[in-house]
This record gives sequence, structure tokens and C-alpha cells, in this order.
Amino acid sequence: MKMLLQYRFIEFIPEKVEEGILYISIEYCTAIHKCICGCGNEVVTPFSPTDWKLSFNGKSVSLHPSIGNWNFECQSHYWIKNNKIEFASLWTEKEIRVGRENDMDRKMDYFEGQNMVVKKEPLIQEIPKPSIWKKISMFFRL
Repeated sequence: MKMLLQYRFIEFIPEKVEEGILYISIEYCTAIHKCICGCGNEVVTPFSPTDWKLSFNGKSVSLHPSIGNWNFECQSHYWIKNNKIEFASLWTEKEIRVGRENDMDRKMDYFEGQNMVVKKEPLIQEIPKPSIWKKISMFFRL
């Protein structure tokens, strides 16, 4: 049996996060909900090229990739697909470590690629031509 999750588009995260609701702030590129296992922890899923992606088809929402609450005692692991919770397998300590390493590698690759584009300098730098007044002043200095 799959659990259903409601969603609400909001600007700011509410002071009291209710169970069974995924609060989505497009302006702040994040979503928050109470952990599906019932432990009461709040799960924050930021949207970015290296974190989660939100899909909304006008009727339902999905988050990708899965949500693994490895820092919580429950260590719950699930997907949110079309407003439904699909439980995923629990991971071993080794799987969690490898998953974190892969996540860090993806982030490093992404941000290093961004820095290369931002810091990239042209191979040939054009030297500005001197103005006519500069040429005349240089002529009289000789």
C-alpha cells in the first residue's frame, strides 16, 4: 500500500510543519515535510542541479532522487512520486558512505565545471589601439 502525500505551494516555510504535507517554496528553491516514518523529524530537500529536482504536472508532485534520511535515527528511505510515497530499501553503512561520496563527487564536478566557465579567460587578449591623441602625445615625446 502506498501512502499519499498532499502538497502546498508556499513562499515561506510554516512555523508548524504538518505530517502528510510537502510544503514547496519555489521562490526559495526548497521543500520540507515531516519524515514519512512518523519519527517527527523535518526533512528539507533543496532544489538545485546537484540536489533534488521537483516535477509538477498540474495535479501531482514528484521529487528526484530518493530521500534517504541517513542522519536520522530512523534512516528511512523513500521516493515521492506523483504524491505517493514509495518506500525504498534500507541502506547499509557502506551503501550510505558510498552514496555520500558519490553525491560529493557530483557536486565537486558540477561546481568545478561552473568555476571553469566563470574563470575562463580568452587565449588571445585584444590590446586596445591607442587613440589619435595618444599617438600625437607619443610623437612629441620622441
